[in-house]
Amino acid sequence: MSDFRFLGKHRSWEDWFGMLLGVLIVVSPWFPMQPANEVMTTERSIMILNTFVVGMLVFGLAQLEYVALQRWEEVAEIVLGLWLIASPLMFSYSGDDFLQAWHAMLGGIVVLLGALALWQDWHLSDQELANHPQ
Repeated sequence: MSDFRFLGKHRSWEDWFGMLLGVLIVVSPWFPMQPANEVMTTERSIMILNTFVVGMLVFGLAQLEYVALQRWEEVAEIVLGLWLIASPLMFSYSGDDFLQAWHAMLGGIVVLLGALALWQDWHLSDQELANHPQ
């Protein structure tokens, strides 16, 4: 039988990884393998704004988890990850297969990281969450 003690406790590397995911989300419209888009259309500017906002929120929530751990932060990360997965369909940039795949993958990782952190902290009381070591 396997031992889940490694994943059973919220660790600081998870918060640092969440911050890295936020940065990757922000820069994802400009990844090197992205097709060149010299013309800035309304759809592209909305997509860039959405990506920037989601990435900064993921980054900020991960920082906040590192400083003051709360369950609502993890739920918000899950919601942001699901939003990032749905964004290509909501903002009509689903024709860009590369960016759609990146956003689905990054959003899925954010959802999994948020679900893992929520699972780890589910049994802790508010006092234990407040005393969580960084």
